[in-house]
Amino acid sequence: MERGGLYFPLGNATPTGDRGRTGPPTSKRAISPQRLDVPLTVLPGVGRVLAGRFAALGIHCIRDLLLYLPFRHEPPSRLCSVSALRVGEAATIRVRVRSCSVRPSRRRNLRILEALLGDDSGTVLAVWYNQAYLEDVFAARPELLVRGVITHRAGPPRFIVQSHEVLSGGEEGLHTLGLVPVYPATGEVSVRLIRSTVAKAREFTVHLVDPLPARLVAKRRYPSRCEAVMASHFPRNESDALAARRRLAFEELLLLQLALLQRRARQKRSRVRPLPPPGDLCARFLASLPFQPTPAQRRVMAEIDSDLMASRPMLRLLQGDVGSGKTLVAVYALLRAVEAGGQAALMAPTEVLVDQHALRLSQALSPLGLGVGTLKSSMTAGERRAVTGRLAAGELQLVVGTHALIQSGVHFADLRAAVVDEQHRFGVRQRDALGGEANGRPHVLHMTATPIPRTLCLTLYGDLDLSVLDELPPGRTPVRTLLVPPVRQAAAWKFVRERVDEGEQACVVCPLIEESATVDEASATAVYAELAAGELSGYRVGLLHGNLPSAQKREAMADFAAGRTQVLVSTTVIEVGVDVPNATVMLILGARRFGLSQLHQLRGRVGRGSRRSYCLLFTDEGQEDADGRLGLFASTSDGFELAEADLRLRGEGQMFGDRQSGFGDLRVARLLHDQDLLQDARREAQHLLAADPLLERTAGGFLREEVTNRFGGLEHWLDRA
Repeated sequence: MERGGLYFPLGNATPTGDRGRTGPPTSKRAISPQRLDVPLTVLPGVGRVLAGRFAALGIHCIRDLLLYLPFRHEPPSRLCSVSALRVGEAATIRVRVRSCSVRPSRRRNLRILEALLGDDSGTVLAVWYNQAYLEDVFAARPELLVRGVITHRAGPPRFIVQSHEVLSGGEEGLHTLGLVPVYPATGEVSVRLIRSTVAKAREFTVHLVDPLPARLVAKRRYPSRCEAVMASHFPRNESDALAARRRLAFEELLLLQLALLQRRARQKRSRVRPLPPPGDLCARFLASLPFQPTPAQRRVMAEIDSDLMASRPMLRLLQGDVGSGKTLVAVYALLRAVEAGGQAALMAPTEVLVDQHALRLSQALSPLGLGVGTLKSSMTAGERRAVTGRLAAGELQLVVGTHALIQSGVHFADLRAAVVDEQHRFGVRQRDALGGEANGRPHVLHMTATPIPRTLCLTLYGDLDLSVLDELPPGRTPVRTLLVPPVRQAAAWKFVRERVDEGEQACVVCPLIEESATVDEASATAVYAELAAGELSGYRVGLLHGNLPSAQKREAMADFAAGRTQVLVSTTVIEVGVDVPNATVMLILGARRFGLSQLHQLRGRVGRGSRRSYCLLFTDEGQEDADGRLGLFASTSDGFELAEADLRLRGEGQMFGDRQSGFGDLRVARLLHDQDLLQDARREAQHLLAADPLLERTAGGFLREEVTNRFGGLEHWLDRA
């Protein structure tokens, strides 16, 4: 059985159930993209209340509904008679309800509906869970299409229902036949409801304007946008679904690359005062170092010098593995601006990190006669006025701050260079704000200690030049990483005590800071109290978490850095910026809760001195290393290798999330699987912009409009740059 016209073929095949029609659905109304802006209430059965529930999913109009694509399809099931059902095999049967009843389950609050279903070949007992309301629906003994799996344990065989639909002369097979689309849903808007509503709107696809140039669609042999959207919702077969997904993924990646390249072109057209070559101040700073910069550091500093001496603003992303020496490069960039008579700023995401940076900079630069100011949200109004006043007057040359640096009322006399540290923790607008000073655009160096696969770099930061510190300073001792199952954890605590008795320090990391009913993890506060009274009784134990007042955070970090605290119990606030060479043991509770990249950052907090250091991964009973992640982590110290593995295991959405990209989640493209499409999209975007920089003529201007709609407004970026 087929879906009465819901299957949508690619190309010019005749749609099933609508013989004689080819191509997209037709309409007597004139094709007009504006018709897609109408509310969902134009659809039969969709009132204001239901439309409001759809709005919670971001679906406000017909266009939103059509572009709310399924994230997967249920595999097709065999349409067969009752007598042909086979145990363990998914199938769809066309049957009539013979009888039905509801009974309670042994599980609390779960009710089971059982119905005897039959056709000419026989009967089968079907089971629905928690759908007792269907008893009233089935009272009329309707004919059904039922999709499910037959099971046979104790007693008679049972047909466990996955989906069903009552046959009433309308669309048949929408929920049961072929490749059934599955959508992101909520409690108030079910997958079934979304599927039915999209089916009602399919005739509107005629108004979907294709933003891609016809030349490009033909060259890549892609279906039109209309065909691809319909085939994504209701594919005839897996081949059609795959072709539709690749077309829509390419479109999405092309729009993103156009947005990034447009932004980059506009930024590159900006003009700044070139900085002179490095002089005496930078030379004295490098000469004061107790070590020689690595070749990688010298290479990156030369790249920065080249940027700073140009008349266009530097827009560079510096990434490197844990301990690769990014801070030295950042300080060099800041000094170049100060040496030229201007001001420099370093923005970090947390006050703990700001304090760490300020301490390091003061220690390194005070011998050179340079002072360092700080600007944080926790400051009093008077403290804030004092710092902002000195910045505006040009009396303070170097400042370190949180996002307080980009709040209203903060003005620089002559900001020449800015470094944004751990910049993946800021949105794009926050990153840009520091680079958009009213007195002229500064040079900007973005810096991250989180290794990012090159594929994601191209996608997330395609508007930035890339520098990579790909070697560690000599003399660093690799951290030995060990998995610790429950049976070995008492011995591990004994090992921690032995290291502390030798005059070393340790960190204990917990994922949460308070009790949670949904995650079976101890909070840092509870662990602190338990350890201080138990395994670490008699030792000086400190506590650090994000909810502590700023003064207490600073005190906790200062006590640990000075050695007054022997063991620091912390949440992941310790993930970045902590540099205590005497810390040699990192003990991570509930290690399976962390991603590989986050574990790598935590491990990087130890091993910064000359002593052998250890990272101990505590695992839970029965879940020591279910997916092999922790074993992989223990086997390598290469952050880029771990980042690639993290991407494969968790996907880019979980690995980086919406905040990192600043553009929102990709809806169709999967970066791990679509690297070829990403590269192609980058090349095509470059070709399109070379011929039409503002996209005014391409595809009748619809491509420009689509970039604006999809990725936060191209005009917004152009106006800000």
